[in-house]
Amino acid sequence: MSKSCTHHGQRWRKFWFRVLKYASVTLFILLIVVLITWAVLHPRKPQFILQDTTLYAFNVSATPSLLTSTFQATVSSRNPNDNIGIYYDRLDVYATYLDQQITTRTRIPASYEGHKDIDVWSPFIYGNSVPVAPYNSAALAQDQANGYIMVMIKIDGRVRWKVGSFTSGGYHIFVTCPAYIPFGDGSKGTSVGNSAVKYQIMHKCHVNV
Repeated sequence: MSKSCTHHGQRWRKFWFRVLKYASVTLFILLIVVLITWAVLHPRKPQFILQDTTLYAFNVSATPSLLTSTFQATVSSRNPNDNIGIYYDRLDVYATYLDQQITTRTRIPASYEGHKDIDVWSPFIYGNSVPVAPYNSAALAQDQANGYIMVMIKIDGRVRWKVGSFTSGGYHIFVTCPAYIPFGDGSKGTSVGNSAVKYQIMHKCHVNV
């Protein structure tokens, strides 16, 4: 091999070495900028409040143990971030009693929540002749005797963060809202007709993202 070819090959190796070196440095700087930006703008999870619950039906049959229930839950969500928007791609609302799901899932339409914005939803959730576990049936009988029930209004879905023109990938969001409802005592709530009673709750929900 001639000296000129060897020299030419060395020049190309040096050239690609410089390219890779500069590319690595540039990539490292970009990564640092992204990490610093994310640290400064790290999104805070939305805040949910269960404002009220309207109870339309809560009927239990003894043999077999079946529960029929209908609720309307008013839930508000607030975006606490100054520079980050929130996309709610999917939110499903349902009710549980002692960790047993007692209603079907109701889908809330997809929406976008801007900086410091507040959204309010009032979905209907219901379950028709849902089989109740034996231990839950006994607990329910005790709750009836005590004069109140406690159900959990839960929200399960997906969210994305929006910073400027950048939108993150999807994250799972899980919200749990305790609802203490006086059982069979309309005087502790507001009658809204057709045997329905609205109970003001205003209870903060636990949010996990």
